[in-house]
Amino acid sequence: MLETKTTTFLEPLTKLIPLSHPGASLRVMMVLPEVFPYASVGGVSRVGAYLARELVKMEHDVRIFMPKYGFIDEEKYPLEMVVEGLKVYTDTEGDGPKEIVCNVKTHMSEDGVRTYFLENMEYYEQRANVYGYSDDPIRFTLLSRAVFEFLRHFEWKPQIIHAHDWQTGAVPNFLRTTYKKSADLSGIASIFTIHNLFYQGMFDHRQVSELDFDDGKSRIGSLFSDQLKKKNFMKRGIIYADAVNTVSESYAREILTPEYGEGLDRLLLEVRSKLFGITNGLDYEDYDPETDPLVPKPYNFHTIGRRVINKRALQKEFGLPEGEQHFVIGMVSRLTEQKGLDILLEALPSFLSELDAQFIVVGGGDEKYVGGLRALQKRFPKQVGSHLMLNFTLPRLVYAGADVLTIPSRFEPAGLTQLEAMRYGCAPIVRKTGGLADSVTDLDISGETGTGFVFGEYTPWALYGSLVRAYENFHHPKVWAGLVKRAMQADFSWKAAARHYADLYRRAIQMKEKEAKGPVRLASLEE
Repeated sequence: MLETKTTTFLEPLTKLIPLSHPGASLRVMMVLPEVFPYASVGGVSRVGAYLARELVKMEHDVRIFMPKYGFIDEEKYPLEMVVEGLKVYTDTEGDGPKEIVCNVKTHMSEDGVRTYFLENMEYYEQRANVYGYSDDPIRFTLLSRAVFEFLRHFEWKPQIIHAHDWQTGAVPNFLRTTYKKSADLSGIASIFTIHNLFYQGMFDHRQVSELDFDDGKSRIGSLFSDQLKKKNFMKRGIIYADAVNTVSESYAREILTPEYGEGLDRLLLEVRSKLFGITNGLDYEDYDPETDPLVPKPYNFHTIGRRVINKRALQKEFGLPEGEQHFVIGMVSRLTEQKGLDILLEALPSFLSELDAQFIVVGGGDEKYVGGLRALQKRFPKQVGSHLMLNFTLPRLVYAGADVLTIPSRFEPAGLTQLEAMRYGCAPIVRKTGGLADSVTDLDISGETGTGFVFGEYTPWALYGSLVRAYENFHHPKVWAGLVKRAMQADFSWKAAARHYADLYRRAIQMKEKEAKGPVRLASLEE
């Protein structure tokens, strides 16, 4: 006989009683500001794409709703019209447009994922970029409301809507308020995924006046209201969603503290019964050093000796002295405070001065750090190489040729570069935080376990110590070969993550169904 117990915060999702049989197909609509390969700027685009693809493989009916940006190649991705002249209400009072007219087009990928594109000339097609406009709150609130107007007049209905980050935080809000009594949308549940709590809208959430403070519960209001730009859609997504998750288990715990909670830690503590962590996965078909066309010499964990050829190719690409004896540290990152550039720039000069090491960095970002890295390269021209702007091909060469990848983040919700690096046999040096803590295990003193090097304190000396440890172990070929093989064999595929999301969807649907019947005790199964 099965025993039940009260579900506790962050209990493994696999223990939750599903809505129905675990194999039952779910109908899911994901709403995202960007999706790979149509539009890809940040990690959210790949998370959405890979998760949807894996869920479809599991025979769930997963569809995506996103803007149709002008740069989307319609010759490469032929689109079909689904709804022409879709009216999206603006809630404008007095003068001003009462509705915005859009179209909805669709494309089916080779993987069987159907994506719907919201087409509007002014807000999407005439924009050169995905983000960075003063009217971004209007653009993404329009997206968040349009998905409901589309579903109201479309024969297919999801059981759950999955919104991602602040740009679509209005989705759970609209579902619970504006469309609460809509018969066309009755019974639909929602989950909200926090990819990075630091970004909560188009304002500095740390410096908000009492006048502009958003309690998260007031009416969203008109799309053209000045107050729309001051709405905290991250907060609203958390408040109104039936379930909330972050992109790693450790980050889900960290954001309950003032240090990582970005002003929302109290709210998150209040709703922690619906907060979960699911660690991101990696697309192992795309990231495969044996088939990757961007890798000069293909290899796998049986032929790691071939990495030497890629190491020389990397050194040559960045104009550094070639040779396998040099210890090569790589970095592929946005150059921001979050990524630990402050402690890195303090630790590297002493390290490079004393040891036979090279440092190669790829990424763009804040001028403060770009300038610091340029100064470092000027000081160590034969040891430092850089490409200080966004690039989509060089990272693969760094992963395939560098000995280690350094990720000394101040905080890291999930992180993908450490997973990518391990897949290519590049041992990560990481700070023990968020997704980094969940995915990298420290090399133990025997050298027989571990997939990288982990340090705890956010100080240059803690990072320096891990760099030295990595350097010393690099000079023990047997230990290093074992480390590289374990890193390459670590399994962080999307298959496991997708199963957890399917369980979370069922939990959210279950909560939605039970809600009308009053407070209930949700049960879980003992494994």
